[in-house]
Amino acid sequence: MEAPKTSATPAGNSGGGGGGFSFDADKIDGVIKKWQDLQTQLKNDAADADLMAGIKAPGKEFASGDWEKLANPSGKAFLEQNKKMQEYVKNYVDALLDAKKKITTKEAETQADMSKAGKQSS
Repeated sequence: MEAPKTSATPAGNSGGGGGGFSFDADKIDGVIKKWQDLQTQLKNDAADADLMAGIKAPGKEFASGDWEKLANPSGKAFLEQNKKMQEYVKNYVDALLDAKKKITTKEAETQADMSKAGKQSS
């Protein structure tokens, strides 16, 4: 499972001057959606991991017991890794949503300031 790629478009020249980043709301929404889809996939995988971690021996003989002893640690390791990935993805989605909110708010404030300035100079 590959993590979605995130990107921002550099603004200004690439010569190291005072650039910045410009964000397109639709592109950000697309990136957020991909990360949320990954989050859903990880939750679905966790259900499978939970089954693997709780495997019971099919019989009472030693071979079945050995099989259970080998299968459960793998399932538990997978489940633990899945939980860590879910936490990482959740934090990333939260950060993207927060960044989008701040950018949207800042753009709205800038538009309002520009409108006020335009009316005052008329």
